[in-house]
Amino acid sequence: MVRRPLGNHHDGPDTLLVTSDTASDTAQTEPVTELTEELRELIAGARFVLFDFDGPICRLFAGHSAEDVAKDLVEWLERQGLRGLLTEEERVHPDPMAVLYAVNLRHPHSDLVTELEERLTQQELKAVPSAWPTEFADALIRTWSAVGARLAIATNNSARTAASYLASRGLSGCFAPNIYGRTQDLHHLKPDPHCLNRALSAMGAAPSSSLMIGDAPTDFEAAQRAGIPFLGYARNGRKEKLLREAGAGVVVGSLEPVRRALWRQV
Repeated sequence: MVRRPLGNHHDGPDTLLVTSDTASDTAQTEPVTELTEELRELIAGARFVLFDFDGPICRLFAGHSAEDVAKDLVEWLERQGLRGLLTEEERVHPDPMAVLYAVNLRHPHSDLVTELEERLTQQELKAVPSAWPTEFADALIRTWSAVGARLAIATNNSARTAASYLASRGLSGCFAPNIYGRTQDLHHLKPDPHCLNRALSAMGAAPSSSLMIGDAPTDFEAAQRAGIPFLGYARNGRKEKLLREAGAGVVVGSLEPVRRALWRQV
């Protein structure tokens, strides 16, 4: 059994973090001392908050390599005699979603895609026990819920995976039943705003009074298409650069300034 911390895990002191545009995953970060007016405005206007899952809430594959999951999917296809379905680049791609996308592109809405998607879901569920909580995420979620905001998950991961992780952290009550994730209709994955629109509809939320928190350009694009204000979370400089290049205006390297901004609204 893998033991996870009861609180928010982090590898260093409780400092507020942002990263430079050229920083790598392991690069040194610099402390943030002030909240921006843009961040305050985003928090003040958010009565409904939609979280992406893998990134803003946890690192799902922290202890269960995503690259190994991608290899498992490729090996399964090869055992079915379908090696030729993927290009050489796709066979060695470290992202399991890339394998799923490739198969869906060639055989959309097929039983093959259904089975491969379920296999990926099972691998995600195996990753839950070794996932690392994003620093300050648990506290931010509980605080936002406690002050009356409605919360939802809008993710390209399986909804079953997100629900399993939230239950393990005692956070289910902050979100349930508003957890929207990957289905076998892969054309509905972000950047398509389908899961965001489902969340808005279920909560009776106006896009203008909502906020999407995500760590990828696809999250930003989905929020744009749904008309929802966006807050980028980037745990390293590479992710920050991608979000900035996509057009995200407010990007934080830590959720702590978000929590502080929220407390100042109470």
